[in-house]
Amino acid sequence: MKQTTIRIFPAVLMSRALLPLALLAGSAAGAQDIVRHKIPGSDFPIAQAVSVGPAATIHFISGQVPPVVDKAAPPESLAAYGDTKLQTEGVLKKIKEVLESMKLSMGDVVKMQVFLVGDPAKGGRADIKGFMDAYTQYFGGSQPNLPARAVMQVAALNSPGWLVEIEVVAAKK
Repeated sequence: MKQTTIRIFPAVLMSRALLPLALLAGSAAGAQDIVRHKIPGSDFPIAQAVSVGPAATIHFISGQVPPVVDKAAPPESLAAYGDTKLQTEGVLKKIKEVLESMKLSMGDVVKMQVFLVGDPAKGGRADIKGFMDAYTQYFGGSQPNLPARAVMQVAALNSPGWLVEIEVVAAKK
């Protein structure tokens, strides 16, 4: 049987001796909360930025798409999923359920990316008002923990009936 010799140099011993002290000192700094930086002078329901302290666990939630709301409609039609507001409500409800299954809440969301397809009923433009009407049911108002957020209009999503896909990042100490 072959033996392996490990040489430990004094610097390594010193750093190992100091490790518990460094961890102790870091735990005080690590006790920082998740900090949401408001947009100065604005009541718009998003954070300008969110800082996540080292003691938090970060959770990446895959993009969620709308549920079918009209089973009688053709499966890949807009009628099967509804307008932007209805689709956003369905997507945010699914995100809430995913978070709750992980013992998290919408208040733990720190980052959101929203993909909107242009609505044919709006001349091919994204229905931001419809999106915001649904979004503010979950963020702002009674749930004040606002995420940093990006909303972008995309040419299409995987199903021709989808107008909305949302992915989020949540963090909790």
